Amino acid sequence: FAISKLVPKHFQEIKSRRESLVDKTHDAVKNRLTQEIAFWDHRAQELKAQEDAGKQPKMNSQKAQHRADELNDRLQKRLEDLELEKKLSPLAPIVQGGALIVPIGLIHKLSKGTAPPDVAPIRDTRTSELIGMKSVFAMERSLGNQPRDVSDQNCGYDIESADGKTGRLRFLEVKARQSHAETVTVTRNEVVTAINSRENYFLVVVLIDENGNARPPVYVKHPFEKEPEFSAASTNYKLKDLLAKGITPQ
Repeated sequence: FAISKLVPKHFQEIKSRRESLVDKTHDAVKNRLTQEIAFWDHRAQELKAQEDAGKQPKMNSQKAQHRADELNDRLQKRLEDLELEKKLSPLAPIVQGGALIVPIGLIHKLSKGTAPPDVAPIRDTRTSELIGMKSVFAMERSLGNQPRDVSDQNCGYDIESADGKTGRLRFLEVKARQSHAETVTVTRNEVVTAINSRENYFLVVVLIDENGNARPPVYVKHPFEKEPEFSAASTNYKLKDLLAKGITPQ
């Protein structure tokens, strides 16, 4: 798949960028060196005419012509090098790892309807986070907004959403928790960002039931009143208190 699908597409993108850059460099180098060559050719002719007239200029015509010839050689060599830069060929892809994905339904079927001991119920892991993110994305789009995932950028929030009418950005920190959970953990960076971006920041809580289904997201505006101590990496908040401050998203 990588050889037939991924590599050709990636190679074409790289090739197009490289050829465009090389062509621009080619034109710039040719124009600059051609002007210098023309200057020294003309200068050599002027000096030769002065020499033929019996004058003794500071530079002799042979030296000027030699400089023009050197520039011409440099031009040809540079253009040849640029042509070589356009000749690309892709390397074979290297597989770094693999994953075997087994549907939970198949596991249940093979175990005659009972989950094996090592299949634990859903927990607050990456799985529940993805469920929560998906739920909030769906909510934002239903409101006519344009959400963007920035959870890997350590911004202090997970989603940056542009208002569909005004284009104004709002920042959403998503917390997905099991429906019976009592607390939610928030990092110091998230709390500080919420306070600094008070009017545009929302803590969005998504409760997930035992079947892995997400309940409607609860948006909490102004979720935090003060910054935690500087030495605190994170803080636990009572989930019911946060949910009590929830508002209808709009």
